Amino acid sequence: MPHTRVNFGPRAQGPMSIGELSDAFGLDASTLNRQTAAAMRAGLVERIPDPEGGMARKFRITDEGARMLDAEREGLVRSLERVMADWSDEDISGFAAYLRRFNTDIERLGGRPWPRP
Repeated sequence: MPHTRVNFGPRAQGPMSIGELSDAFGLDASTLNRQTAAAMRAGLVERIPDPEGGMARKFRITDEGARMLDAEREGLVRSLERVMADWSDEDISGFAAYLRRFNTDIERLGGRPWPRP
């Protein structure tokens, strides 16, 4: 089953501040502060000055974080490929369309329309 690589969060957006991460993931700042601190300790993200000259520090995924993200994503894709091994292309396309609609509606109901500006 062919698949398309999709990038999420800091990989797609570039460096993001706590406020931007909060908007992107719908999490409060205290949760993000704990999670980014843990991710920094693990070497998955690094804190950098805003490349655009803003006051807020931003977080950027490290090479190790990108490798881990890619490995996790590849594992998920392999799992989906096993589940859908006997599905027709039409079934896969239909499932993808309904899943896209489902996720879009969840975001809309949560006041976070997709795609984000």
